[in-house]
Amino acid sequence: MQLRIDALDGHLAKTLAPLYVITSDEHLLALEASDKIRKKARANGCTEREVLVVDRTFKWGQLLAANQSQSLFGDKKLIELRIPTGKPGKDGGQALQDYAADLSPDNVTIISLPKLDWATQKTAWVASLQQAAVYIDIPLVERAQLPNWIGIRLAAQQQSADRQSLDFIADRVEGNLLAAHQEIQKLALLHPPGKLSFEQIHDAVLNVARYDVFKLNEAMLAGDAVRLVRMIDGLKGEGEALPLVLWAVSEEIRTLLRLKSGVEQGRPLAALMKEYRIWGPRERLMEPALRRLSLSTLEAALQEAAQIDKMVKGLRAKAFAGDAWDALLQLGLKIAQK
Repeated sequence: MQLRIDALDGHLAKTLAPLYVITSDEHLLALEASDKIRKKARANGCTEREVLVVDRTFKWGQLLAANQSQSLFGDKKLIELRIPTGKPGKDGGQALQDYAADLSPDNVTIISLPKLDWATQKTAWVASLQQAAVYIDIPLVERAQLPNWIGIRLAAQQQSADRQSLDFIADRVEGNLLAAHQEIQKLALLHPPGKLSFEQIHDAVLNVARYDVFKLNEAMLAGDAVRLVRMIDGLKGEGEALPLVLWAVSEEIRTLLRLKSGVEQGRPLAALMKEYRIWGPRERLMEPALRRLSLSTLEAALQEAAQIDKMVKGLRAKAFAGDAWDALLQLGLKIAQK
């Protein structure tokens, strides 16, 4: 039978099937689904667990043997079969069909697969599993769905946030559910139940190191040269990767250039900010930064960033000589000028 992921809790509250198949590229959701089945299996007397991973050395006889062998203590057994490639091959396909046709009432089996392509979904072994198992196909959480997903997870820990804050977290984690999960857990540790402000979320999500690459951009936009120098020295001292710092600074310059060009073409700054998803403290810093920086300055700064990128890669740069970190500092100070 096919089962939606959001119906798994209700299903497990009523029964426990002998075979579950979980197919997904969302590793967090697949892991959570497996954990729920494991918990139910333990509660139903599956005291022994055997994990099989299909790799080049795997013999399909191991799966059949695991199903037929008794637990050491005569109790039920949980068998987990993981097929990372989603391609069991001819022998594996036949073994899976045989396995599904002869399930042991003393065991519970979880078969974990990645998202299967169209051709694989049409194979006989998949059809056999779909018929014999509780088949859970977990779809990807698309970027447009991610803010709502984060909101649901926050609600589960008695917290909430406005749409702007949910979008901010979604942008920060770049569609990585595991990273989003970690940030949500962090918010539960840092703040009590209730509605979270944008500032609370902003500080918690970005406060991952003493010197944060994205905080560096705030200093640059604010024209805080002293803080900028201190943070670049700190990032260098902590061993932060220079390409990452240069990327963050370059992206900020590109954003400033887009905004400046748009304003000079007569577009409202507020509309441009919304288009480029600029909120919170960064939004407040953008307008004064754009007032003090000319279009030509920003164009020159972007060209300098390209030269520094050459230095990072060990190539010769026309505009700079010496240390790439120092060149980056000079670039940052150009944007921070008042």
